[in-house]
This record gives sequence, structure tokens and C-alpha cells, in this order.
Amino acid sequence: MTVRDKSSQQNSSPDLPPPDGDALAHSQKLDAHIRQLIEQSGGWISFARFMELALYAPGLGYYSAGAAKFGKEGDFVTAPEISPLFSRCLAGQLCEVLEQTGGGDVLELGAGSGVMAADILRQMDTRDCLPDEYLILEVSADLRRRQQDFLSEAVPELVQRVRWLDALPENFVGAIVANEVMDALPVERIRAAAEGLQVQGVVAADEGFAWQDRPATDELIADWEAVCGDLPQPPDPGFESELCRQLGPWVGALAGALQRGVILLIDYGLPRSQYYHPERSDGTLLCHYRHRAHPDPLRFAGIQDITAWVDFTRAAEAAVDNDLEVMGFSTQAHFLMAAGLQQILEQVPAGTTQRSVELASQVSKLTLPGEMGERFKVIGMSRDVDHCLSGFALRDLTHTL
Repeated sequence: MTVRDKSSQQNSSPDLPPPDGDALAHSQKLDAHIRQLIEQSGGWISFARFMELALYAPGLGYYSAGAAKFGKEGDFVTAPEISPLFSRCLAGQLCEVLEQTGGGDVLELGAGSGVMAADILRQMDTRDCLPDEYLILEVSADLRRRQQDFLSEAVPELVQRVRWLDALPENFVGAIVANEVMDALPVERIRAAAEGLQVQGVVAADEGFAWQDRPATDELIADWEAVCGDLPQPPDPGFESELCRQLGPWVGALAGALQRGVILLIDYGLPRSQYYHPERSDGTLLCHYRHRAHPDPLRFAGIQDITAWVDFTRAAEAAVDNDLEVMGFSTQAHFLMAAGLQQILEQVPAGTTQRSVELASQVSKLTLPGEMGERFKVIGMSRDVDHCLSGFALRDLTHTL
């Protein structure tokens, strides 16, 4: 096995502000919990297990604890918080789904701050196509409380349609939507090596944690070989990347819940051939801490987000394996433009020059290639729906999957 000379410490660095006392204490508590589990596991856990604990350990993980995560007070900003234009475009697509299914519900997975739910409900109300219920599946009890408080204030006349779930529904009819959920699914970190595929894991160090490589299991090797079979040539030794082995079962669970309708998944990611391109030899793993992006996931456990880009080919394969049709795949920019972004923008009442500048800035962030426009993709999956959504009409990239 190989021990890499990267370790994680909780002290500050020139590029990252130090956590305050409460945040540091929280992180140290989770550190102790992870160290105990590492010891119980023989001194090593896979990075996927570490990421799962850092994000979802009950009461301690980043998404299960109570700190602010979204918006200016959190660690990152999502598209719905950049502009309500995003959610209004999305609402139009949800209306198209309900028109084809003859009514039904909307299910949002991981509703964050609740901003997207509020804006979608307002727009669907304006278009007279409200769902029977707006369901929210939220794993974080703290976020659920925040969403309930926010929606009660933001859309008091519509909040009675909102219902929170503890698990996926059965025989669901309507539209399922998830914005920036897949990137937070735990991933395996792997490294191609002359001696064979290595899986990167985590061990306890004198201060914090350190990386340690071990030979990959036969199951992981088989998964990697299947991925390499889709590539022009296998990656060279030294190539590092991620395998999100939870993505397939996750899509499968959504497919199992869907009786009729559409699943829309929005996230940053790439088709497989681009995801595992030789020039992307360090992988896509990224952390978000106080609106700063950095590459060290072993620091600040429980108080920073850990993400990886999405292999959309894996998501599409899972859809087909579970008898869903891939109805479309596009960039966020082309999806929003095809979904009526310009028309919705024209409906915004004319205001001050400053307001016009703000709107132009919002559109730029949502659509420009250097912002979210190209990095973020939208994939649509359907069952027993006859017509493709208009959002995929401008540029459908399904052939790249």
C-alpha cells in the first residue's frame, strides 16, 4: 500500500479563513468520530466512506448539521439563488410534464434553502398549472425546518400544497427534479498504476487525516474496466479520478418510484469521454468553504461541502437499465434558452437602470460558458411520456453520452 504525503490539519492557511470557535469545535467532534470509525475498520477507510461521513454523519455531517450552507451566509450559491429566472424556466418545463401526465405532483430532491420551490410554485400558479402537491424529500432535519419557515413566509398562499417526505413515494405521477444533488453523492477515488488499479483511502494522521492507497477490489476493478471500455484508450499510470458507484442505484431508486412522468437532473458534469479525458488527470473533486473553492477534502470535516462532477453517461446508463427513456441532454444555457428564458425576461417589469444591469448579470451567470452555462448540464429521463420537453429542443447532446 502507498501512503501519500498529503495530510489535513484544522489550522488556517493563507488562502482559507480559519473557522470560528463553534465551527472548529463541531469539526473536531466529527474528526474524532471519523478517527474512531477508522480505528474500528482496521486503520483505513475508503474515501467514499470518508465523504459519506463528512457530509451525512447524523447530527455531525455537513448536510445533517445546522450551519448555513446556501447563499451569502453559506459556502456556495446555487442557480435558483442567483436568479428566479432559473426556477421560472424550470417551472415551465414542469407544466409541460403535468400537461402530458394529466396532472400529478412535483417532487424536489434536496430543496436547499427553499428558494427554488417558492419560485417554481409562484410561476406554476401564474401559469395555472399548479401540481396537486409539491413534495420535498429532504434528508436534513435542519434544512427541512429552514425550508418550512421560508416557504411559510415566501408563499403563504401556496404552502399548503407543500409536503415533506422521509422516503421516495410509490407510484409517483408527475415531475421529479434535482438541482445540484448528484455532485454530493459519495465517490470512490481511484488511481491508475502500473501495478494495477489503486483505490484511495483515508487514515488517521498525527494531525487530521492522510491519504493511503490500496489495491482496488475485484468489484471496483470491473467497474473501472467497464468505464475504460467506453474510452478511446485506457488512462495512463498516474491518472486519478472518481467513480460514483452510488449514482446508478440512486437513479434506479428514482426509476422505481416513477410510474409515469419525467425526471430532470441538473448538475455540473460531463459525458464519460470528457470526464475521463487524459488532460483531466487529477479528477474533479472540489470543496466549497465560505465561498472559496479548494481541492483538499480532508480538511474541515463537517463544515465544508465536498463535491465531484457527474459522469452523465453513468446516469444515462442507469436510466436505460431501469426502463427509462433518456429524453434529452443539454447544457444549462441551451436548456434555459429553449425553455423560454428570453420570453420570461421580457415579462419582467421595466425598472431602473440598476435593475436592468442586475438582470443582465443574472442571465450571464446562468448562461455564459465561463460561468454556469456550459459546466452545468440537464438530463431528462421519462416513462410513458409521448413528447420531449421543449428545453431540449435547441441543442440535444444525448449522442455524446
